[in-house]
Amino acid sequence: MPVLTLRAARIPLVALTAGALLAGCAGMGGGGSGKSINVLMVNNPQMMELQKLTAKHFTKETGIKVHFTVLPENDVRDKISQDFANQAGQYDVATISNFEVPFYARNDWLLPLDDRVAHDRAFDQKDILPPMRQSLTADDGRLYAQPFYGESSFLMYRKDVFAEKHLTMPKRPTWQQVAELAAKADGARTGMKGICLRGLPGWGELMAPLTTVVNTFGGTWFTKDWKAQLTSPGFKEATKFYVDLVRKHGEAGAPQSGFAECLNNLTQGKSAMWYDATSAAGSLEAADSPVKGKIGYAQAPVVKTKSSGWLYTWAWGIQKASRAHDNAWKFVRWASSKQYERLVGKTFGWANVPAGKRASTYASPDYRKAAGTFSEVTREAITSARPRDPGVQQRPTIGIQFVDIPEFSDLGTKVAQEISAAIAGKQSVDEALKKSQKLAEKVGEEYRDE
Repeated sequence: MPVLTLRAARIPLVALTAGALLAGCAGMGGGGSGKSINVLMVNNPQMMELQKLTAKHFTKETGIKVHFTVLPENDVRDKISQDFANQAGQYDVATISNFEVPFYARNDWLLPLDDRVAHDRAFDQKDILPPMRQSLTADDGRLYAQPFYGESSFLMYRKDVFAEKHLTMPKRPTWQQVAELAAKADGARTGMKGICLRGLPGWGELMAPLTTVVNTFGGTWFTKDWKAQLTSPGFKEATKFYVDLVRKHGEAGAPQSGFAECLNNLTQGKSAMWYDATSAAGSLEAADSPVKGKIGYAQAPVVKTKSSGWLYTWAWGIQKASRAHDNAWKFVRWASSKQYERLVGKTFGWANVPAGKRASTYASPDYRKAAGTFSEVTREAITSARPRDPGVQQRPTIGIQFVDIPEFSDLGTKVAQEISAAIAGKQSVDEALKKSQKLAEKVGEEYRDE
């Protein structure tokens, strides 16, 4: 994920430096003129499958041609923020996440979707899982995006290793229980460590799982009135716990390990447990996975809260400046529909369905058969996520594994660098958090001044 350092209110002014260029591009087939639309999206596997299916199905049924621009995550976020900030209208639809929705909506860059949903019974908005609907609804109470797929976080573990060591994983483990299990599983197999936890710097890497730990330990980044809390007891206790656990029983090279590295470690038998995104299960249970059928799944570990899983979705947002709102909505409703999920299931296999957004997906016999080992745990993780109330105290804004302000991408990454250095043994947790507190205070002060 890229670093977005600009305040929401200031982005349009700064972005105008690129406005002329973008406006010029908008006239080159942009803006969805006629029976065509332009879609800008991230190059994730699920999106690539959608691109393959669009002409043969969506265009054939509607007559609307879709021109795709597909880019890596960092690049696509930068391009979306530029085009939407300027309201250049080059792209009618773009993949955005629940991180961007609140401040994109606040700046009037997105088309509200409430009226279209209300008059579209076939789309079945009530089937969208409540936390997903909530995370894509802004402070003004209006809906601004539709999810393509979603995820939460949970604990993955080697069932065979646990059986050999006579270990039992609780359905709803506490972090203290996880630490005990990690110690006992450490060294169960040659080269196997007790757990894998992200240590790679980045607001979307290390800070994603760590912030969920902070929440359930009773900590928070900011109080409801924007006072930074990174040296508070809850934040400090959680961070020390996380750093100690990964240093004692975590993977080799933890300061350089992110999602991809931990996935590789669990797949190759180098870790007995892993706490991370529910989306990882599809890879672990793939036909060619060496650990297929060997992995157990439990809810995200807790301490003081009933649940602690995060919430994330790649969703479709329609640019306010688009000249093709009707055609754009037809694409969004198709790409987020039950019918599209069935199409993917029949074409690529039900394990490939962009899940995590609809209740009906988890009731589907076909999907349950393909994803039976993890589907129900995933559904429960998503439905129990509390994006507006993830901790034990009130928050100034929405967000579980992030603080939903533009500055967090920069702040979270800088704090992650400090904590990663603590994982590497280059400084203490107290030193890391003392530096981090100063960074957070500067952000909090700006919001308090408003």
